[in-house]
Amino acid sequence: MPMDHLIRGIGMNDEIRIFSVDTTDTVNEAVTRHGAYPTAAAALGRTMTAGLMMGAMLKNEEKATVTVQGGGPIGAIVVDSNAKGKVRGYLGNPHVHFPLNDVGKLDVRRAVGTDGFVNVAKDIGLKEHFTGSTEIVSGEIGEDFSYYFYASEQIPSIVALGVLVNPDNTIKASGGFIIQVMPGASDETMAFLDERAKEMTPVSKLIDQGLSPQEIIDEAIGQENWRVLDEMPVEFECSCSKERFINAIASLDPSEIVAMIKEDGGAEADCHFCRNKVWIEKEELQELITH
Repeated sequence: MPMDHLIRGIGMNDEIRIFSVDTTDTVNEAVTRHGAYPTAAAALGRTMTAGLMMGAMLKNEEKATVTVQGGGPIGAIVVDSNAKGKVRGYLGNPHVHFPLNDVGKLDVRRAVGTDGFVNVAKDIGLKEHFTGSTEIVSGEIGEDFSYYFYASEQIPSIVALGVLVNPDNTIKASGGFIIQVMPGASDETMAFLDERAKEMTPVSKLIDQGLSPQEIIDEAIGQENWRVLDEMPVEFECSCSKERFINAIASLDPSEIVAMIKEDGGAEADCHFCRNKVWIEKEELQELITH
C-alpha cells in the first residue's frame, strides 16, 4: 500500500499557507507504468507532485488538469488531480534521457524545453472551467509553477520539487512543498521567506534522508514558525473505464467505427494515463452505429 501523504499547514502569524508531500510511491507507480527513462521520470514526477498539491488547494469534487509544454523532446506533460489526494499523469515521450547537467543533476530543463507554457484548468463545478496560462521561465518545473502562481493567480509562492531516480529507473525519492504568501502579509514575512529560500536543501535530498513532509517544512522555515492543520494519503489513481472508452468511440464518425469492425474485428483502447488496454468487442461497436 502507498505510504505517501500530504500535509497542509499555516504559519508566520497565519500569513503563509503550506503544502508538503511525499510522492515517492505515487510517482514510482506512474514512472513504472510509462517505462520512463530517468530525465523524463524526473520531469513527470515533479509535475505530478505540483499537481497533487494544487489538487489539495481545491474542495470536494473539484479537479485540476495541469499541462506543461515547453517544446522539448518529452512533449507535453499532462497531470490530473483532485481534492482527495488522487493523481495521474503522462508525457508525450517517456523515453528521454540526457547526461547530467553542469551541476550534476538530471537535465530536466533540456527535456522539457523553455519555449512554451504552463496551463492550468480547474473544474470547480461551474459551467466554465477556471483556466490560467503562463510562459515557461526555466523548464525546471518548480520555478515554472512559482511563476504561474505569481503571474496568473497573484500569489507569491515558493515551489520546491524534487525527484531522485535509481539506476534501474525506479524512483528513489520524490516530493515537494509549496509555501504561499497570503494577502496582507508583512514585509518581514516576505523578507524571511526570501532569505530561507536561498538556503533550502533540495527537497528530494531531504526525502531521501527519511524526512517526513512535516520535517521538511521544519527544515525549510523552522519548526516554531508554523503548524500542521491536517493531512491526507495520496496515490496514483486513474479514472479510465471501458464505458469511457466506448463513449469516446461513440463520438466518432460512423464510417470510422465501421472501419474498426472490418479491419480489426473490434477496437483496442489504450489509456494515456495508466497504459491499461481494453478490448471492445465487435458487437459493442455495432451497437454504437445502430443507436
